[in-house]
Amino acid sequence: MTDQRQLHLGAFMRPISIHTGAWRYPGAVADANFNLPLIRHLVQRLEAAKFDAFFMADHLAVLNMPVDALKRSHTVTSFEPFTLLSALAGATSRIGLVATASTTYDEPFHIARRFASLDHLSEGRAGWNVVTTGNPETARNFGQDDHLEHATRYARAREFFDVVTGLWDSFADDAFVRDQASGIFFDPDKLHVLNHQGDFLSVRGPLNIARPVQGWPVIVQAGASDAGRQLAAETAEVIFGASDSLASGQAFYADIKGRMAAIGRDGDALKILPAAFVVVGETDAEAQAKRAHLDSLVHYDSGIRSLSIALGHDVSGYDPDGPLPDIPDSNASKSARDRFVEAGRRPGVTIRDLAAKAGAHGGLAFVGSPATIADGMERWLHERGSDGFNVMFSHAPGGVEEFCDMVVPELQRRGLFRRDYAGTTLRDHLGLQRPANRFFG
Repeated sequence: MTDQRQLHLGAFMRPISIHTGAWRYPGAVADANFNLPLIRHLVQRLEAAKFDAFFMADHLAVLNMPVDALKRSHTVTSFEPFTLLSALAGATSRIGLVATASTTYDEPFHIARRFASLDHLSEGRAGWNVVTTGNPETARNFGQDDHLEHATRYARAREFFDVVTGLWDSFADDAFVRDQASGIFFDPDKLHVLNHQGDFLSVRGPLNIARPVQGWPVIVQAGASDAGRQLAAETAEVIFGASDSLASGQAFYADIKGRMAAIGRDGDALKILPAAFVVVGETDAEAQAKRAHLDSLVHYDSGIRSLSIALGHDVSGYDPDGPLPDIPDSNASKSARDRFVEAGRRPGVTIRDLAAKAGAHGGLAFVGSPATIADGMERWLHERGSDGFNVMFSHAPGGVEEFCDMVVPELQRRGLFRRDYAGTTLRDHLGLQRPANRFFG
């Protein structure tokens, strides 16, 4: 093949596995989500394997499940992202540190300040996963009875992005002269007061922190709805996608790049990394057996509630062995809902099948030997289904270590993945330009 591109690899952590059965797998550390020494060990292993970034997903509410289902979830507690990533910044030197932060339930000044701080603490390795928050239960934790409507959330998010990036540009890069002889700490001509007044937000500024090391922390987006795709095409530098087949990945890839071209953005300014669940074995048969055992550890009570959350509609009262009925629209994540509705339309698929997928990750998976997994990833890269993957691991620590020790060397042998970092910042790893300051050219 003539394609000389290399894969970009993020590690999708919550801060450990998304799989509902992960904490019960033989050899897994049961409290991994809340075990700082283990998480520190894992991020150092990922850095040694030259991963682009460690990504911590986040939720602002305990999932709305009956206690019989909730009691089986290992993600019921987790560290607050900025606190954890600040700790990990001191334990690492190269790997990117990406956190989820909501444009619906936070304020731009908070987000701008936290990410600027993380970027400085990590010497240029921060990334912001821009989310509008799809869980309606979150509203009740923030003094609201109802979740904002989907289109309103995305309109607010677009304005929110402009405000945060404007705040990051409050100071010119060379504003802080710190001249002890003259007593001048910063040049006031290189300070910009934002004074934003918009449809959703009113923010004066300036930000009370120097411009981030990367100019702006890397902008990540994960929405797959039409509104989410447009927001990504206009603002994102990385998309954590959710395509579950090469054909759907290629369609998504072409759609995003086409939207970028339509607004005059260079397609190379954005990397598309679909989430990919991986189970590694010495052989394909061994890996498939491991996946089967892992999936068997997902209890139906947990799976059906995960499915109901994804659909935005309670389906626990329907016949588990019957087909999925027509599901009404909801105010939850449209992309997640659509994936399960589409799967439920396939002949012979039951609610029990969908519940198992919801609890065990029913999306894209690479299950097999290192060669088999590398084959699949190589095909996605060369056939323009992705620019890499946001890797989800089967369990911890074993699943992470198996991928780093077995799959990464195979990818490196094929020339598909770096053997060392070429730079020091997350933008360096991803091949992204440092943005110019919009107020101080």
